[in-house]
Amino acid sequence: MSERIDLLVHGGDVLTVDEAGTVVRDGAVAVRDGEILAVGGARELRARYPADSVGTVIDAGGCLVLPGLVNTHTHLAMTLLRGRADDVTLQGFLERVLRWEAELLSPKNVAAAVRVAVAESVRAGVTAALDMYWFHEVAEHVARDPGWRLLAGPTFMDVPDSPDGRAYEERMEWARRDLAGRSTPRPGFRPALFAHSAYTLAPGQLTEIAALAREFGALLHMHAAENAAEVAGVEVRYGKRPVELLDSLGLLGPDLLLAHAVDLTGPEVAALARTGTSVAHCPVSNLKLGCGIAPVPRLLGAGVTVGLGTDGAVSSNTLDLLGVVRQAALVQKAAGDPTAVGAEQAVRMATIEGARALGLGDRLGSLEAGKRADLIVLDLGGPHLRPRHDVWSTLAYAAQSADVRDTVVDGRVLMRDRVLTTLDEAAALADLEASVRAGRAGGTVSGLEGNFPR
Repeated sequence: MSERIDLLVHGGDVLTVDEAGTVVRDGAVAVRDGEILAVGGARELRARYPADSVGTVIDAGGCLVLPGLVNTHTHLAMTLLRGRADDVTLQGFLERVLRWEAELLSPKNVAAAVRVAVAESVRAGVTAALDMYWFHEVAEHVARDPGWRLLAGPTFMDVPDSPDGRAYEERMEWARRDLAGRSTPRPGFRPALFAHSAYTLAPGQLTEIAALAREFGALLHMHAAENAAEVAGVEVRYGKRPVELLDSLGLLGPDLLLAHAVDLTGPEVAALARTGTSVAHCPVSNLKLGCGIAPVPRLLGAGVTVGLGTDGAVSSNTLDLLGVVRQAALVQKAAGDPTAVGAEQAVRMATIEGARALGLGDRLGSLEAGKRADLIVLDLGGPHLRPRHDVWSTLAYAAQSADVRDTVVDGRVLMRDRVLTTLDEAAALADLEASVRAGRAGGTVSGLEGNFPR
């Protein structure tokens, strides 16, 4: 009898995103128990695993099979406020959003917003995301049911009227209990802790939070150097720029992932490289908020691991990571060097480099035996994808999220032929609209508009 497997994806070209950039023409991927067993030629794997030994077969003929995309920085429940804070600076954005969050966010609303964010992400081929936001327990529950890979955890942001009502000291104890409860490891996951920024947390608080993260081996994620105004504000308050401050506190290191890192000096880039600190690059959000362009070529040249993020759906209005891939490649060319970030580098930042930024490069980000079976099937039939001279170019400069046909996470098919299989999309959209209507009726979202002239 043939060895049984759960899933066989065959017939398309397989872009493995391994170190050599291997493309298997007419390839296949075999999966069992959420793990990739083999990647090879379709004929070979079909012979090894005939139809009667396979639980699910996906014919990827005419398609490209590649690793699922990794969103290294987002605020998923911000789908609730999409389109409510456009055409403002970062500081104007924060002024609006923080007030709305304090009044509008609740476990029920976060659940509705995250469910829609998961649907949007699955459709866009995003199979894993790092989510910094309030009520993370709700977000994790919502993502777990349809089988989507969400990394979340306690968030620290010392602001008045936090949505969950926890003071800092209470939050520390709550976070400790949360991390202690994650003692059983799950393949392709790791504990995470979120410190919003050096402008919403004092140095002593940042040090305590980092110590807690290290005690439990958690990834620490925070915003840093998003724009010049933030950098100036932190420097006035503490005498050091954000990255300088983090370095002086001993927070930089391989378990720290910084979001944005737009306003950096040469010594700060060197400090990130020296300490193994990673960066989540969010070019769409940075451009929309007028923050500037992150020095990605300098970061890469120094050896810093750089992943890609969408940021929240308020600051970027979309969770389309393929769009971020395109922007990440294009925006660096504006300085006059078309080779600054090439197509292959941009795709790698959305896959294997994003996984490495999360500390999960040994489990996610490429299609190789032994890794978790997170993959997508991209339909190559559209006229905008013809002819295809180079697979990296096709992905970075021509492909769209609507081209994603199938999405698989941990070997489970979450979307098949563009139909979500584990989540009721219509019900999710209806719940989100109900939450928005309730907020308007309560005078929260619409009632704040007069305070923020456009």
